[in-house]
Amino acid sequence: MTKLEKHLHIVSFDVPFPADYGGVIDVFYKIKALHELGVKIHLHCFEYGRGQRKELEDYCAEVHYYNRKSGHHGFSNKLPYIVCSRSDDGLLKNLLKDDYPVLLEGIHCTYFLNNERLAHRKVLLRLHNVEYRYYKNLFHQERSLPKKIYYLNESRLLKKYEHAIAYNVPVLAISQQDAISFHDELGLNEISYLPVFHPVEQVGCMEGLGCYCLYHGNLSVAENEAAVIWLLKNVFNELKLPFVIAGKKPSTRLQKLAHKHSHTCLVADPGEQEMVDIICKAQINILPSFNNTGIKLKLLNAVFNGRHCVASKNAVALTGLETECYLAQTADDFKQWIAQLYEKPFTWSLIKEREALLLESFDNRKNAQQLIASIW
Repeated sequence: MTKLEKHLHIVSFDVPFPADYGGVIDVFYKIKALHELGVKIHLHCFEYGRGQRKELEDYCAEVHYYNRKSGHHGFSNKLPYIVCSRSDDGLLKNLLKDDYPVLLEGIHCTYFLNNERLAHRKVLLRLHNVEYRYYKNLFHQERSLPKKIYYLNESRLLKKYEHAIAYNVPVLAISQQDAISFHDELGLNEISYLPVFHPVEQVGCMEGLGCYCLYHGNLSVAENEAAVIWLLKNVFNELKLPFVIAGKKPSTRLQKLAHKHSHTCLVADPGEQEMVDIICKAQINILPSFNNTGIKLKLLNAVFNGRHCVASKNAVALTGLETECYLAQTADDFKQWIAQLYEKPFTWSLIKEREALLLESFDNRKNAQQLIASIW
């Protein structure tokens, strides 16, 4: 190894390819940006359904896979399931083969953080959410009683665990809101904001008028399904404008509700490019949210590929994207903004405004350089 070479272990909570949902999008495009800057990445993935992906070898010096424990094997009375289920001894053995720095992606990957054999290693923790809040919100949105019990218990365990673990390493928050929460609630001082890594290399917004209102996201997530149902029952029940819902794995219940009215419809499991096309052709991207942790990748997609965006305060608070959204809180707020914007053309000056914002705050290369400076 030459003096100029930089090697980094990245431990990912999931296989980060394809980059098709929130957390892995940040991981994959971070890997890609670091690779382009010459960092030799040693990637460690917990695999539990997405399979091994040769595409990752284009960006990594080596890729290791570990099985995530399932069912009762991953449960503990003291540790959150998302942590205990990622406790493969093979990971620790591979990390101890050298003295390269380690980046842990998510609280999920911290099982070995307190191991004395890593005591003198440079280790950083990337937090994707205030997880205990995220699971508390899932508890409120979930309809299944067994899942509600699981989410509530996981939230309880995570609150204790996050409070204890985050003192041990420098923390990189994915949003300014999360950085403030960890500082104020947990008293963390060694925490900094590192913006989300994303696939948007250039603004894809189109001038003029679009054809419909849009909600997009992973529809298998309880929070997202609840947001869509809220829009269908409280906004588009009276507002008879075309409303398209697009995303992964919608439930049968959601599909039935979405096709109940002639002006609403659902596009299930669109491909990556198809989703971008759907966002680009919308007149208004609509983003209600029931929590204010992390950053919504669908918000970033909407701002940099879509036209007008109407979002709840929770979705945009301290994301750096506040100026690009019309803020709504109640159903009446959403109705008023949608009615006002539906026939308002999107202008070239608004597109240039968004380009300036992207270059200022969400440039993957610049943020990868910031990460490199934090490590070395």
